[in-house]
Amino acid sequence: MKTVYLLLAIIGAVVPYFFFIPFIQAHGLDIPAFVSGLFINGPASGFTADLLLASLVFWIYMFRAQKKSSGPKPYLFIVLNLTVGLCCALPAYLYAQEAGSS
Repeated sequence: MKTVYLLLAIIGAVVPYFFFIPFIQAHGLDIPAFVSGLFINGPASGFTADLLLASLVFWIYMFRAQKKSSGPKPYLFIVLNLTVGLCCALPAYLYAQEAGSS
């Protein structure tokens, strides 16, 4: 499974930037415009809310796992979550967890 997690983390790092790069080229690092775009209509708002809640659950899980010393430190994965996305951070975390348990 380590290889699958690593592959998914790489794919999860590349795919979002196919969407982010054209936005950045058109608008620069305009954070208010980016956030506004996340909530531009009902479907986008629903996906954004779902992603934010899933990220929160992931963060809680990581901190609980660290307290039980069964998981890697969460800080790198939080940075990945905030800068790339959950689709990279979650499989990267699972990869690190598998690597640490073997």
